[in-house]
Amino acid sequence: MKFETFKAGRWISRYQYKSFEPVPVDHDWSWENAGINTLLESANRALGELNAFSLIVPDIDLFITMHVVKEAQTSSRIEGTQTGIGEAVLSEELVKPEKRDDWREVHNYIEAVNDAIASLDRLPLSNRLLRQAHALLMRGVRGEHKQPGEFRSSQNWIGGSSLADAAFVPPHPDGVPALMGDLESFWHNEQITVPHLVRIAISHYQFETIHPFCDGNGRIGRLLIPLYLISHGLLAKPSLYLSDFFERNRASYYDALTRVRVSNDLIHWVRFFLRGVAETATKGRQVFQQILALRTEVETALLGMGKRAPNARLLLNLLYRQPVVSAGDVEKALGVSTPTANKLIAEFERLGVLVEVTGQARGRVYEFQRYLSLFLS
Repeated sequence: MKFETFKAGRWISRYQYKSFEPVPVDHDWSWENAGINTLLESANRALGELNAFSLIVPDIDLFITMHVVKEAQTSSRIEGTQTGIGEAVLSEELVKPEKRDDWREVHNYIEAVNDAIASLDRLPLSNRLLRQAHALLMRGVRGEHKQPGEFRSSQNWIGGSSLADAAFVPPHPDGVPALMGDLESFWHNEQITVPHLVRIAISHYQFETIHPFCDGNGRIGRLLIPLYLISHGLLAKPSLYLSDFFERNRASYYDALTRVRVSNDLIHWVRFFLRGVAETATKGRQVFQQILALRTEVETALLGMGKRAPNARLLLNLLYRQPVVSAGDVEKALGVSTPTANKLIAEFERLGVLVEVTGQARGRVYEFQRYLSLFLS
């Protein structure tokens, strides 16, 4: 199938509405547009550099934790969840009661990401794996009664208040299993010669068009991208997430997906996606470089802490995973006494590593601001 002659699907009349039924994607793809080749080369190069960098960074998993948090917070924000990254790394008891529902949605996503990536060691990328992630995503939050972990059995829609005035109506639920089966086959079809980045670009579009779940499709569809890249060996670590690029270019993102369905313009979507991979991978590599420079600086500052240096290193490792802490967090994580935790925090304040952010005498909270800021840009 050539991109230039691609027909995305057709509208089928239902009772008082029309649903869009996309064509299957599990077949060969080709294109004449030379711009795709240039973008594909650039995206592959940037992704390869990011992957190589992630393999040489010592203790990389310390920093991957914050990449996952940033992805969870940003992907959830696209869906309307109002949790800042500083709040996302707080323990639940430090979150204001009125914000805990949103906090739980973000942390469900963190759990879903971590579980799905860990599951790739024993499961292939599959619909089973996506359903498993969806069940975790929906647990105990808004949407928990909308068939968590199962493909939908009812008609959903995007935009508008009902099917009658919806901006887009995905395929009828009867067709969802077959469409998702075709998509899963496409991920693993070794009989076709489609570059992986093109394959996942098409797959993300197709997933979002099928909208196989009653709720949570955007987040699972974006999670599909790193899962695909890891499962096919393009990434050794979960270091690339496109939600930040999609969020910063939200109007263009939705427009690019819509143009495929309305105008069969798959070329525009694939080009947009490849630009996102190249930009995000380059930015990810730069963040790792900044982390290493900061780490060297901070560890040098800790050398003068004498007998407290071992606990100081443990605290620093905690801060790489959780850059906003209370004294209670430090006490619990390091297994030290309250006075010891307070003394460590005071020394980190003196060195400029931690900054107290509440201004309160009780319930004080401390931020590793220079590290946290690397994930805010």
